[in-house]
Amino acid sequence: MLVHTARGRRTAWAVFALLFTPLFALPLLVVLAASFATNWSGALPSGPTAAHYATAVRGEPLQALATSLVTAATASLLALVVGAWAALAADALGRRGRRVLDALFVLPVAVPSVAVGLAVLVAYSQPPFLLNGTRWIVILAHTVLVTAFAHQSVGAALRRLDPAYEQAAASLGARPLHVLRRVKLPLLLPSLNAAAGLCFALSMGELSATMMLYPPDWLPLPVLVFTATDRGSLFTGSALAVVLMAATLLVLLALSRLRTRAAHR
Repeated sequence: MLVHTARGRRTAWAVFALLFTPLFALPLLVVLAASFATNWSGALPSGPTAAHYATAVRGEPLQALATSLVTAATASLLALVVGAWAALAADALGRRGRRVLDALFVLPVAVPSVAVGLAVLVAYSQPPFLLNGTRWIVILAHTVLVTAFAHQSVGAALRRLDPAYEQAAASLGARPLHVLRRVKLPLLLPSLNAAAGLCFALSMGELSATMMLYPPDWLPLPVLVFTATDRGSLFTGSALAVVLMAATLLVLLALSRLRTRAAHR
């Protein structure tokens, strides 16, 4: 920690708690409390029950959770491949070319996600790329929205790599493809893992573009949370939101363990 005195550390922790509690912890605690309540007419919820979770882990909600997991995993994998490939290609360009490529990849997150959803809907509602009404248009929109984060994460890691590793491999006669496969990619594994986790978490919570695109047979869980709360089922929607958060955290914890192993290697 950069603060070296005991008083300074106590002050830093106090400021952190003052900011973290109302902005992050309290809203999550409210959602968690609401997920176990049957009514909330006073300062605290009342009528504790676990019935909302019994509803949230079967039938349509369970199918929606599986849809969200498949969508997020597929979009993250595609974003990682495209973003990492573009970052590797940009690394070979000059500064101006790299800036142009970076700007192109950041563009989808520089505009509202609903605009991205509309653009995807218009672009893929006519032959020969007729994806409207299929699951693939949702996956494509999620991929477009999260690829920028994979590109930026891998690009930043590439700029931190010591070129001596590549130079040593090349001096021993290794071809560029061999250097990429045996030198660069292993060194980039922690960053690739971190990018995959970020893309997965963002895709799991994406709603705006998804609302414009999802077909009836491909309903992600965030849409179900929104529709439940919009109908007035606040407590059921809270339970669905907790299930969504828990599933996302479990996947991120698994990826974190993989990232730790990759960093040690």
